Amino acid sequence: MPTARTSLRVLLSTASAWTALAGVAAAQSAPRADQVDDIIVTAAPYGVSQRASVIATDVVDEQALAVAPAQSLGDLLSSQPGLRSTSFAPGASRPVIRGLSGPRVQVLSNGIGLIDASSVSPDHAVATDPAEASRIEVVRGPSTLIYGGSAIGGVVNIIDGRVPSEQPEGGVDGVISTQASSVDDGRSIFGRLTFGAGPFVFNVDGVDRRTDDYSIPSPSLSARKAALDGVARDDNDTQPNSATELQAWGAGGSYVGTKGFIGASYKETDSQYGTVAEPDVFIQLNQTREDVRGEYRFDAGPFSALRGNYGHAEYTHTEFEGPGEPGTIFNSDGQEGRIDLVQRERPVGETGAWNGGIGVQALSRDFSAIGDEAYVPSTHIEEQGIYAIQRYDRGATGFEGGLRFDRRTLTATPLGTTTEIEREYDNVSASIAAFARPAPGLFVALSLARNERAPSEVELFADGLHIATAAYETGDPTLDTEKVTTLEGTIHYAKGAFEGDLHVYGSRYDGFIDERPTGAIFSDGGEDFPVFQFIQTDAEFYGFEAEGSYAVWSSGDRTVSLEGQVDYVHADTDLGPAARIPPYSVTGRVAYASTAFDAGLEVRHVGEQDELAAFEIGTDSYTLVNLTGAWRPLADRNVTVFAEARNLTDEEAREHVSFLKDIAPMPGRNLRVGVAYRF
Repeated sequence: MPTARTSLRVLLSTASAWTALAGVAAAQSAPRADQVDDIIVTAAPYGVSQRASVIATDVVDEQALAVAPAQSLGDLLSSQPGLRSTSFAPGASRPVIRGLSGPRVQVLSNGIGLIDASSVSPDHAVATDPAEASRIEVVRGPSTLIYGGSAIGGVVNIIDGRVPSEQPEGGVDGVISTQASSVDDGRSIFGRLTFGAGPFVFNVDGVDRRTDDYSIPSPSLSARKAALDGVARDDNDTQPNSATELQAWGAGGSYVGTKGFIGASYKETDSQYGTVAEPDVFIQLNQTREDVRGEYRFDAGPFSALRGNYGHAEYTHTEFEGPGEPGTIFNSDGQEGRIDLVQRERPVGETGAWNGGIGVQALSRDFSAIGDEAYVPSTHIEEQGIYAIQRYDRGATGFEGGLRFDRRTLTATPLGTTTEIEREYDNVSASIAAFARPAPGLFVALSLARNERAPSEVELFADGLHIATAAYETGDPTLDTEKVTTLEGTIHYAKGAFEGDLHVYGSRYDGFIDERPTGAIFSDGGEDFPVFQFIQTDAEFYGFEAEGSYAVWSSGDRTVSLEGQVDYVHADTDLGPAARIPPYSVTGRVAYASTAFDAGLEVRHVGEQDELAAFEIGTDSYTLVNLTGAWRPLADRNVTVFAEARNLTDEEAREHVSFLKDIAPMPGRNLRVGVAYRF
């Protein structure tokens, strides 16, 4: 069978050949009119409206991102229904979806992987910043066949305009946003400029973000852990070693024709942040990345478009124990590519349509860890995948289904041995759904998905002390494929003044890969650490997410709405409760919106978590009160002055899914102000 490197070359050359035809045969094109905010491109290659999606989706658009808090990806998304953050440190947070994290949640850049090492350890930062995005799409749950079985928990797709796909309106557009925050003396600035020159379109962007140690409303050490250890709580009012710095910039260009586009981009990210877990350890991260993207739209035939996407990245994560020589170094060097063929939409009846797509994907990545805390051996990873997805919509009723095959090969020489091990996994994932529109504004769906995930390099080959998790971790090279069957019900409703969404799901895992204590103790430098082993067991996850809004008053351009959301997840394995499962949350808001001014008052309550795995400590409930406002002083609304007061009552809050929850509470009262100019 061809290797992934060969597959990638084929993918890239094929994509380039097809998309280059757009430039050869086409003249300058006008802006496309089919870019609709309601369409979710991450859910399917042909795009699906949020109100007609059979799976749970969320979108953070460009307007919201321009005034969003300057923070890492997981923290930014943590208030979305069904999402939380690993909250390891302000410089390192990754999304948690329905209680699942790490390799089970795929974080993508324009539909392909980040090719970093953020899923290896919770103290590893995601190699992108939300400020760089023009749009972030989230798909909750496992029905994400176009991205592979590893997306068993969900997908976060960061979409940017670095490779422009269309001409900017008026020949030029962009955004400049700057803000400051009181809780961490934070300051950030971001800018993006897209401009056209004939059929060519160019993009440049950059972000600079810096924060000091953030203020906390209580001692770092939790009362529960202090009582358990029999020690006194400290009296500090800032979280030690939580400062961050990030600089990232990128540039790209495209040739845009009447039948498509082809372009390339370059990006560099540099980040430095304290680990919080240790008082004098900080991390430096660097990634360089090159991307090539293109699309060719056919005039006739069974397919409407061919899309190609290729990315190569070199990533280095270096841990420093104070000034001086670096400690452990993690490297990731890889490339990924995909080609998608989008079927031409076929009308069905008066209001229905038949859509579909097929695609291939391949990845090749080399991971290595060097140093005293290198608990995972160097690993070479290759993946190849092929998928097909179809949607038959008759208007009143419809069906959707998909099928995917993946091959994943991991090759490593386990630590302390000289024998190379190769594990190969062939996985098949499938989903089917039925939906109906029984009344105006009402959409209901029932979906069934069966997904298979190959183990990660950590789960297979780990063997060493992992300071970030305060445990000695041991992998198992004999682990089998993880399998999950998920049944999910969906309701979208939008009529009159009310809009709402409800998702209810249940998942059964066969061979759930879990990390459990062995009872052994590892001693290092006079300190004892529990030994954990990756094993397989059966598990059940179930829960729901609901959100809605009701416009209670409207006059002209002014509206007052009541908004709310609630989420809940429960997870058990044959060995007891799963670890780090988030408790329920309930959020209520009163929002005022108008042409010139927006304001909102939010109350968010997160429950107590007392269903615990071994070595876990419970967390208390907390309630956060937040106030937001945005003023557009100019008639064209291009300038927005915004402010946010967060955690007004200075409440002690600890994120249960975080490994550091007992030594690092969430930030205290914070005032954030900024200005955004979109042009």
